[in-house]
Amino acid sequence: MSGRNPTDLRDPGSFDHAGRDHGANHFVTGQVLAELGEKDGRVVACAADLKYVTGIADFEDRFPDRTFQFGISERTMFGAAAGMAASGLRPYVATFASFAGLLAFENVRTDIAYPGLPVRILATHAGVSMGFFGTSHHATEDLAAMCSVAGLRVMSVSDSESCRRIMHATADDAGPVYIRLSRGADQPIYPPGSLPDSYGSGVPHVVREGSDITVFATGIMVRSALDAAEALAQDGISVHVVDVYQLKPLDSAAIAENLARNPVAVTVEEHNLIGGLGSRIAEVAASMPYRGRMYKHGLADEFAIIGPPTHLLEYYGLDGMGVSAVIRRAIADERSEGLSLLPLWTDQDKRAVLDAKSTKSASGTGAGS
Repeated sequence: MSGRNPTDLRDPGSFDHAGRDHGANHFVTGQVLAELGEKDGRVVACAADLKYVTGIADFEDRFPDRTFQFGISERTMFGAAAGMAASGLRPYVATFASFAGLLAFENVRTDIAYPGLPVRILATHAGVSMGFFGTSHHATEDLAAMCSVAGLRVMSVSDSESCRRIMHATADDAGPVYIRLSRGADQPIYPPGSLPDSYGSGVPHVVREGSDITVFATGIMVRSALDAAEALAQDGISVHVVDVYQLKPLDSAAIAENLARNPVAVTVEEHNLIGGLGSRIAEVAASMPYRGRMYKHGLADEFAIIGPPTHLLEYYGLDGMGVSAVIRRAIADERSEGLSLLPLWTDQDKRAVLDAKSTKSASGTGAGS
């Protein structure tokens, strides 16, 4: 990126903290936005003092006169974007999901969604990906908030190719779109050009076929679900993995079809268990003759602790190993008699992760994430 200070800010303990955007090699929002800007002169980009970490600088390099910097004034930016859209432009606003989906909720609802304006919200660094920046910067409630806004399309990106396809698929939407992203340091899932034409249309994408359990995942949890599925396959457990990249409107028919495939289902999300993906899938299960068991996995009704994001994913059982454990427990519970109300990821599991991290730190092997 032009004009960027080349100083190495990497934190050896994580891809978080001082070097929060280092390693974001899969963060293609600005590149894709530039592609859209080449085709459509109405496309403009808005940033709130975060043009580098959100990728907007890539668009600015190509279209400096169509890039607007609002400083640390997110709500003003959203209101201005509404005015731009009302004037015929196609604004893309980019900021952290904690600001886009929570701080600016009223502006999204009243200024953008209520009049049905074509504003694209690029909500980056979602979930616990801000790590050390803490509760004010964690976004584990944004899906619940955004799904409650009438007329707002809600998408969740899993990797760079998913981002590219979703941004292109929503470019001509007549109304507003909320696009949830992580931080760009995610592991790739889809090779370039590998996704079907239906990806981005709203139809959930089956990533892996399986006959024992169905896992619905969204965002970077698709990678965790796949890692778990690959590990469990070694023990003869067949996991059906579905990428639910569009949470609203939800394709209920496709969700019901995937639910019906197996006697047990698990939802996995880097989000509070209340109001997110699990709640959306449960609504479908409740409206159909589903006779299986469905479990929700994510953050319980709590604020995330502070630490390196990779460690936080382990702590909440949202890495491949944690999801593997949850899947095993769900299958065992489904085969048991009676109704289990126990969580599939417990406080004891969390303590075990902390103990393991403490042991590594004490032995001097804790560097790196």
